[in-house]
Amino acid sequence: MPLVEVTHAPTVPEAVLRQLGSVLPHLVSLAVECPEEPYDGDLGPGDVEIRFRPLGPLDRCGLPVVIEVRSKWTPHREAGRQERVDTLHAGIRTATGLDDFGVYLSLPVAAWSQGD
Repeated sequence: MPLVEVTHAPTVPEAVLRQLGSVLPHLVSLAVECPEEPYDGDLGPGDVEIRFRPLGPLDRCGLPVVIEVRSKWTPHREAGRQERVDTLHAGIRTATGLDDFGVYLSLPVAAWSQGD
């Protein structure tokens, strides 16, 4: 289950943020898909968590939008992580029209429990 945090400047239109919220679950799922956690195109509750956070007055950021994706480390994800994040960046650009943004993919050793 990827966790996604979108940090954005106040100048980013709400419509763009809503579009991001709409396309990120699918695009992120494609980006982190692997044999250990295959993506069948049918997302359920808790499959991708997205949080939006506006930049605060003390934050320092050179980009109007930074998207941080955290997903559990697996050997298959590790092997292609740069290609995965480049593909995700391109998909976001195509889906939203955003030009000036960054994507950070982090693959920590982690565990997740959601219950039944």
